[in-house]
Amino acid sequence: MRILVLAAACAALTGCMTAGETVSFKASNPQQQALMRDGQPALVSRQKNSLVLVRPASRQLQANGRPVFVVGINNLSRQPVEFRVGQVEAVQHAAGSDFDMKIVTYEMLVQEEKNRQVAAALLTGVAAGANAYGASRAGYGTYTTPSGRTGSFYSPTAAAIAQGNAAAQNDAMISTTIEAGQRNMAVLEQAVIKDNTLLPGEWYGGQLHLAPPTDQGGAQKTYTVVITVGSDRHVIDVAQGVPGA
Repeated sequence: MRILVLAAACAALTGCMTAGETVSFKASNPQQQALMRDGQPALVSRQKNSLVLVRPASRQLQANGRPVFVVGINNLSRQPVEFRVGQVEAVQHAAGSDFDMKIVTYEMLVQEEKNRQVAAALLTGVAAGANAYGASRAGYGTYTTPSGRTGSFYSPTAAAIAQGNAAAQNDAMISTTIEAGQRNMAVLEQAVIKDNTLLPGEWYGGQLHLAPPTDQGGAQKTYTVVITVGSDRHVIDVAQGVPGA
């Protein structure tokens, strides 16, 4: 089931997480239930025409990083309903005020990945150039005779071997850079939630990426995510902080 494999795909996007923060959910009305799913906190919210399941995409969130949640949506009605990422809202509550948190969309993540690939390609090009230059100098050397006389020489064989090795290394570096970019793009396409029309009874879901909440000096951060499905509004209250704090 697509919803169940999305959390595993998160590792490819976010990398290895160091010990960070955890989240918890608070049921804000009788139509919601906070529960545990496979050892992770989750929240189920049911409205007239839809059901929404939310859980963190990883067991710990990176401190000061983007919170990433896996969202599952079920159309309970007998008619198609619309889900639009642009209608998702997130607001942080701090010091008695509310502050908007940007929703990081699939298109934004794709552009970030393209920028990362450009930077990686430039670095790969620099490394390849250095390899090629080093190989071009590999055939040159110096010698010293027993009498103390010095001189220089050039070995076409040594140069050919070094240049062949450098070409193979450069090809491998370039291939690795391209393959990593293609993998990351494929993961984004599969994992990140997008606009979708849900048919009657259909489940749909994916990763929802939020801008990092403002740090509260080590104190717990609280924010609300509102997920609109058709005419239903699912209000999800989240608390995020260091475990045991």
